[in-house]
Amino acid sequence: MRKDRYMISVSVKKQSSYPINTSEIKEYLATLLEESGIVSNTKVSVALVGEKKMLDISRKYLKDNKVHNVLSFTYNEVAHKFVFPPDSTKHLGEIVVCYPRAKDEAKVEGISTKEKVKELVEHGALHLIGINHD
Repeated sequence: MRKDRYMISVSVKKQSSYPINTSEIKEYLATLLEESGIVSNTKVSVALVGEKKMLDISRKYLKDNKVHNVLSFTYNEVAHKFVFPPDSTKHLGEIVVCYPRAKDEAKVEGISTKEKVKELVEHGALHLIGINHD
């Protein structure tokens, strides 16, 4: 665990036994958030899912029929009926990465699947902190 002034807690869950080092993803995301100016106790989660699960999520939350490579949902989008807990921890939300899609895209781009997953996690994290593309 990090011994910084503020604690950035990252959880990573895999739907399957995808060959990805979750510790590296946690460290990468925590560092990215720190470098982006996060200065409070913060929690964020990452889910690595398959194409079927990503399609289910897309249908349920976006009302589309597309397998996205990454989606991010702020805490307010996924838990709008709850209040922030009294521990003063900021809950950013969840980043959902479609691992098979990331693997395919990495092959086309000539990079490792690990690097592509990190790229997608970064993209999702930037959305969670309010940096969006046009």
